[in-house]
Amino acid sequence: MSVHLRPEQIEAESFRIIDAEVGTHSWPPREWQVVRRAIHTSADFDYARTMAFSPGALERGIEALRRGRGLVTDTTMALAGINKRLLERFGIRTSCFVADVQVAEEAGSQGITRSIAAMRKAAGDPGNGVFVIGNAPTALFELLRLVREGGLRPDLVVGMPVGFVGAEESKEELIREASVSFITNRGRKGGSNVAAAVVNALLLLALTRNEKGP
Repeated sequence: MSVHLRPEQIEAESFRIIDAEVGTHSWPPREWQVVRRAIHTSADFDYARTMAFSPGALERGIEALRRGRGLVTDTTMALAGINKRLLERFGIRTSCFVADVQVAEEAGSQGITRSIAAMRKAAGDPGNGVFVIGNAPTALFELLRLVREGGLRPDLVVGMPVGFVGAEESKEELIREASVSFITNRGRKGGSNVAAAVVNALLLLALTRNEKGP
């Protein structure tokens, strides 16, 4: 490999390698753009078989981004990995409350995790439509509780928490929640970087559609 390749050339070659190694698959073209970016970010081909989309989730997510709906992440790492130029292009306001002083105080006083308290704060703003969870299963469990008990109706949930305690279970609960549009993956794997990659893929799809018109 040449060390003089430009970033876009490296990305294109990476995608070529992914396409070649995965070979024939059943993913629709636009969903494959999302799955392929998850693989690209993680170098983990398991995502080619573990990713899951609810019916219409891709369209709902793209439309929410095009309308500039607020985007919430459970970690600053996930937020840092999302393309800022594209967020600005669509006028998307972002937030991550896990380090918020008020959230920390509430978590301490109620004996809950900051991730739970952060989701409660984010859910209180009706302008927030896209929830991105790449680390904390407790954040995803709480988000689903707010859907069932608090009337929260997110446009899209990107739920990809990682780990050995609750990560797999929280994602299975998300898949069973028929009222929520979601993009997720089955199993223990996930992470803020992969969740951010999913959002970046959606932003690129939204941009392409936007440039071609409605």
